[in-house]
Amino acid sequence: MKFFMVLHAKKIKYYSLILLTALFTAWFLFVQNILNAPVFSTEDGPKAVYKGEQNVAITFNIGWGDEKAAPIIETLKREQIKSATFFLSGSWAERHPDIVEKIGKEGYEIGMLGYDYKDYSEMEDQEIIRDISKAQEAFKKLNVKNIELLRAPTGHFDKRLLKISENFGYTVVHWSIDSKDWTNPGVDQIVQNINKTKKGDIILLHASDSAKQTNKALPQLLGELQSKNLNFVNVSEMISNSSANSEEIR
Repeated sequence: MKFFMVLHAKKIKYYSLILLTALFTAWFLFVQNILNAPVFSTEDGPKAVYKGEQNVAITFNIGWGDEKAAPIIETLKREQIKSATFFLSGSWAERHPDIVEKIGKEGYEIGMLGYDYKDYSEMEDQEIIRDISKAQEAFKKLNVKNIELLRAPTGHFDKRLLKISENFGYTVVHWSIDSKDWTNPGVDQIVQNINKTKKGDIILLHASDSAKQTNKALPQLLGELQSKNLNFVNVSEMISNSSANSEEIR
């Protein structure tokens, strides 16, 4: 009898250990999922905007390259798109002051993409602060004023950046629709990737040289959005005209 009681007790301990392991694993995966969510806010603190309520915002990241940015600006002009937001790295902007000037003259909004296009989630706080400060100086020398928007260079960030950006006076901007144009999947696929766009969405595109098909896809992509009666605004207009959405991390 004692043998069976001992055996029974061992089984309880064994299954209890399995249950605890499973619960811990589930909790760990849950936490990891939160920490790697595309957008965050701290509790009652700064937020990363990824969506609004009205209209649609098309955004372009530029971190490197000499060839793709200018043709994309020309295509936007030709398609009579008067509102868009370009997130520029400071190092790229320094090398292409003429294109930076053209973006401003066409009335498009400029946001900051850091300076060296490094992954902020892998950097120490002081390194992030130095990178943003260096970008500030670069844009100041280019006479680009009143930048209010910051996007994490690689899209990866955590709540540290939210607090750092708040201290600088910037709003962190993510996106709700990823065109995945940088993977060069083909014009049709790029258009397909944005076909779920609805009012309030912020679309991620690229005007770096690695995105070889973006300019070819733009007329069809813009036509798709216009067929849904979506109006184009820049990100700041979207934020000011709606309750911006974010997800929370504590």
